[in-house]
Amino acid sequence: MDVGRTGIWSIELRTADPGAVQDAAAELDALGFGALWIPGLGGGDILGDSERLLSATRSAKVAVGVLSIWRHAPADMAAGQARLRERYGSRLMLGLGVSDPAAAREAGRDYRPLSGMGGYLDELDAAPDPVPADERLLAALGPNMVQLAGKRTAGVHPFLVTPEYSAATRERLGAGPLLAPYQAVVLESDPAKARAAARGFVGMFLSMDHYARNVLRQGFTEDDLSDGGSDRLIDSLVAWGDVESIGNRVRAHHQAGADHVCLHVLGTGSVMPLPQWRELAALTR
Repeated sequence: MDVGRTGIWSIELRTADPGAVQDAAAELDALGFGALWIPGLGGGDILGDSERLLSATRSAKVAVGVLSIWRHAPADMAAGQARLRERYGSRLMLGLGVSDPAAAREAGRDYRPLSGMGGYLDELDAAPDPVPADERLLAALGPNMVQLAGKRTAGVHPFLVTPEYSAATRERLGAGPLLAPYQAVVLESDPAKARAAARGFVGMFLSMDHYARNVLRQGFTEDDLSDGGSDRLIDSLVAWGDVESIGNRVRAHHQAGADHVCLHVLGTGSVMPLPQWRELAALTR
């Protein structure tokens, strides 16, 4: 599935008023973004929310980034994917993640990420209407999950990573599989304001063990994780400044081997960031 070079990742495209969501999706499609990404947000009607975007767009793909395998039954996902494919064509990419041990416990399962994901993919393959490998990807961070993604899905959608991580992941994946990193951005040139907005979002993930481990794997230290993240960590994980500065980060990911970069605008509260999205549309060209 071709998701283009640049996309938008947005919580608001799941949570805002449905009419506003459809209007925004139609505009983002017209602006040239290749894919619209929505988060799993702990469950809910992810297929219904995906369909709202599919119905409002013509060219842009819709991607889930990502749903928890502990909260969504594979049979339901396969059946829903088949229904949406029949109605809208092959325009939905299911992103799958192993979440955290608490989510597995709530589902009455042991938290065994690699075997759990392998089993989930097996069930998607065995469904009456299987989910094709090129319509699913993994939120892979560690090397073993990346290898699984390369063998059994379209590729990977890593969260909170640097261009250097993209380069290492491309080397591990080899040519072919999709590499679509998430990239948080703040359209603000004042360093203090930009970093404060970044910490407001990134900081909560640094206390989560699986994200913290991956940040440490990228060469940061325990000190970098403190107080919402050091300046070094924030500047490495979040692109801030004007559109040109953010474009430099997007290009760095592409030069490192990423096929697609999805941009998440921070610092606007719960407001739909349409003005920022319009500015960022320059990066689709």
